This record gives sequence, structure tokens and C-alpha cells, in this order.
Amino acid sequence: MKKFLYFLPISLLLIISCTKKVAKVHQPDIWLDYRKAEAFAFKQNDSAYFYFNRVVSAFKDSLQVAMALNYMAAMQSDAGDYYGAQETLTQSLNYLNEDNPNDKACLASDFNELGLNATNLKNYKAAIGYFNSAIQFSVDSTYTLDFKNNQGNAYQRKKEYPKALKLYREVFKKRTKPDAQYARVLSNIARTKWLADPSYNAAPQLLMALGIREREKDLWGENSSYIHLTEFYADRNPDSALFYANKLYRISQAIHSPDDQLDALSKLVKLAPIQDTKRYFARYEQLSDSIQTARYAAKNQFALIRYEAEKSKADNLMLQHDNAEKRYQIIRQQAISGTIVLITLAAGIGGIYWYRKRKQGMQMEAERAIRDSQLKTSKKVHDVVANGLYRIMAEIEHQEDLDKEQLLDQIELMYEQSRDISYEKEAVPTENFQEKIGGMLTSFATANTKVLVVSNDEATWAGISTEVRTELRHVLLELMINMKKHSRASNVAIRFHRDEKKLLITYTDDGSGLPEQYVMGNGLSSTTTRIQSVQGDLKLENRQPKGLQIRITIPVE
Repeated sequence: MKKFLYFLPISLLLIISCTKKVAKVHQPDIWLDYRKAEAFAFKQNDSAYFYFNRVVSAFKDSLQVAMALNYMAAMQSDAGDYYGAQETLTQSLNYLNEDNPNDKACLASDFNELGLNATNLKNYKAAIGYFNSAIQFSVDSTYTLDFKNNQGNAYQRKKEYPKALKLYREVFKKRTKPDAQYARVLSNIARTKWLADPSYNAAPQLLMALGIREREKDLWGENSSYIHLTEFYADRNPDSALFYANKLYRISQAIHSPDDQLDALSKLVKLAPIQDTKRYFARYEQLSDSIQTARYAAKNQFALIRYEAEKSKADNLMLQHDNAEKRYQIIRQQAISGTIVLITLAAGIGGIYWYRKRKQGMQMEAERAIRDSQLKTSKKVHDVVANGLYRIMAEIEHQEDLDKEQLLDQIELMYEQSRDISYEKEAVPTENFQEKIGGMLTSFATANTKVLVVSNDEATWAGISTEVRTELRHVLLELMINMKKHSRASNVAIRFHRDEKKLLITYTDDGSGLPEQYVMGNGLSSTTTRIQSVQGDLKLENRQPKGLQIRITIPVE
């Protein structure tokens, strides 16, 4: 995250320069998304990417779109998605005009980001060209020095040391104050001289740079100094190299830099005593696998956000409904809602009855047991009878070739479940669970409603307890029924994501969303209770311009 935060001042400069010109043109809610995205970016929160992408989809001002894409590319690069970042930066450049003075700062930032990505991909020739463009469009001498330093790094990695030293010295002449930037160039010069001439004693300059960075509390700079000192002492003084390698490992953990942790561990494997080598190597392998998994997940997340945004834009152009069909949907939904109201009313009357019994003198523990039993029974009635009936109704309504035997089997199963509704134990199929969940979700697809299920596979459900499966099955069924009854959604997406610590389920639709003064009813209230019963968390959020997103997180071990 160091690079991303380091160039945020460039973004701020651009935002300040254009805010006064376009603030009156754009809708307030779009500017609110932009400010949310900035706030999340400063907090290093992945939600920044989501809000910047909304800005890209809704903004009309080309410079603001280019800036949002610049932010998004920096986040992708920081997550290791260098190719994805290059694609996003190319999009950003398409919104900019090289002849427009107002666009030059963003052009410089885009080309600098392209240079950094090319350097990370070891395409040093391309990186040098990008940095030349960044210097050409730079409107601030301070940032010009940073771009030249980055270009020097590309020359250094390309082993063209004289060209690297020439650039470093140009920058060093302008860095008169002994601060973190001064120390960075000083350390780069010393290291490059040593790389060009292994007999050169770079230690005094490297240690001076480290001292300045420690005084300035520049943790990222200290991290860089420890890398340089470890490499310098590796052959000259292995004990000193081991000392700085340990320092590097500790500080890379403090600044949460997994790549530098890997670098430190690889150095420790070579330098540490033989009895410690196996431990460092095991940690190296574990961390390397973890980084690859995290970066793969980040790439998928970025791709999904972009996909959903593009899909939403396309679908919004097709949302035209016939008035007669709308009236039919309203009448049908009202009929179903009336049934639910009757069930809710019956449950409420029963609750009042037991409450009055408690007022008349029944013991607290006895009354609580009766109420809990009643609520469990009511919930099972809702799950087994109401939801089961609704699902069967949906299949009858939308399946042209109805399998009579399958329908009878479903009705018989619901009958057996309703007979045993008072039993505590509920049988949940464990074989092919992902197929049953997938079949349940896609059964709500109609000619007017598309249902997309993502990553519902055996790996997702492996090791998930029967209790969690049971609750999630009811929760997902409740969400789909609410969608069918209330939202009038044309597109529904349910995405499953599993890692070592949690199961994440994201439900998204483009329906009517929740009203402003929404009060949670029995269905969603029961859903929230179910998720909490398995130590999970459920969050609801209206999407713009319309729709609903629900995120369910369940801890797993």
C-alpha cells in the first residue's frame, strides 16, 4: 500500500483543481460516492474500488472519470494485479486530452503508474518510456523528482548503472534538506555504486540514509535500507547481513508488506544458522501460498465489481414492463402478502396470549420456555409450509413442462415435514448439497427474472456444519421469496466466496430496494436471527440507482 498512499497527493491536487469547475454540474449523490471512495482509499479499504467504479459508471466529466480510474489502477497494482492495472490506466488515458492543461497532472500520474507496473513486471524498457512521459506532463517540480527517481530505479534494475546514477544525482542536487526523500536518493546512489563496482564501500552512505529514516520515523524507508544493507553485507560480513535481515523481517511485518516479508525470509534461509533454516523456509512457503491466494481473490473481486456494473448499465436499458403485467404482479403479490399477514397475525395473537398468561403469575422460566417453543414452531411453519408452498407455486407458474411425479414428491415431503413440525431435529441433505442449493435458487428464474449463481461448488461447502447449512438454506429461500414478492427484480446474482476463516454470500438484485422508512418484517427479522444464531453477520444496502445488496458472513474453521 506504500505506493498507493505515496501518490495520493497527486490525486488531491487534481481533485482540488477541477472541483470548482464541475461541482454544480453533477448530481450530489455521485459526488457523495466520490467522497466515500476517497475516504475508503485513505483507510486502505477495498470498498474504495466499488465506489470509484460507481463514479466511472455515472460521471460525465472526463477528468473525474480518469482520476477515478487512476485510483482503481493503483489499488489493483497494490494487490498484485499488474495486468489489470495496466488495462484500467489505458482506459484512464482515453478520457484525457494531452493538449488540455487541466489534464496534465492526471496524465503524469497515469504514466507514472504505468511505469511502476512495467517495472514490477520487469519490462524495464517500457517503464523508462512511461517515466519519460510522466516527466513530460508533470506540472509540479517535486513530483518530477519522484518520477526521475523511479526512472533511475528502472535503469538500475536494467543494470544500466551510469544512466541510473545520472538521474539519482540530478534528484540529489535538488534534495537539500536531510529528510526521508533525501535519504531515499542517498541510499539509491550508494547501492547503485556498489552494484556497478562490488569493491565500493557503500556502508557509510547506506547507514547515513538509515539514520535519517529512523529519525524521520519513515518505516517504509527503513525497510528499504535494511534490504540494501542485507544485500551489501551478504558476502562481506554474513553476521551483519543476518542482523539486518532479521530487522527487515520484523519491520516488513509491522508495515504489512507481504512481498518484503518473503524477501526477508529468503535472505534468512540463506544467512541463518542451519537449525533455523527449516523454520524460515516453512514460513516462506506458507506466506507465499497465502499471498497468491489473496491476490487471486482480489483479482476476482475487482473483475466481479466491474462485471456487475457493466451488466447493470446494460440491463437498465432493457427495463420496460407492460402495464397489464405490472397490475397482475401487484395483485398476486398482494394475495401472497395477505397470507403472510394472516400467519403473522396468528403468531402475534398467540404471543399476546402467552404474554398475558405470564402477567397472571406464571414463572419467568416457564413462560420463556413456552414463548421460545412457540417462536420455533412459528418459524418452522413459515419455513416448511409458507416458503414451501411459495416455491411450488413458483415452479408451477413458470415451468412449461411440469414433472408431475417430481411435484407430487415435493408436496409429499412438505406434508411429512408439516406432520413432524414440532420435532427439534430437522433433516438436511448433505450429499450434493451445492446442487440442491443451486436448484432451489434457480427455480425462481422466470422469463422476466434472471438468476445467476456464482462459485456454488463442493469446495465452498466442504466442512460446513449441518446447522449452518440448515440456516443458510432457509435464509436463501427467504431472500428469494422476498425478491419474488416485493422487489420486481429483473436480475438476481448470488455469489459464494470461501476462504480459511469465513464463508461470504453476496445477494444482489436490481429490484425496487428498501423504502427509506423501512421497518424489518418477520421474514427478514427471522433471517437476521438465523444468521446471528451461527455467529454470522447480515448487512443490507440499497444500491444506486436501484436494487438491493445483502452480504452474509459466516465464520468457518
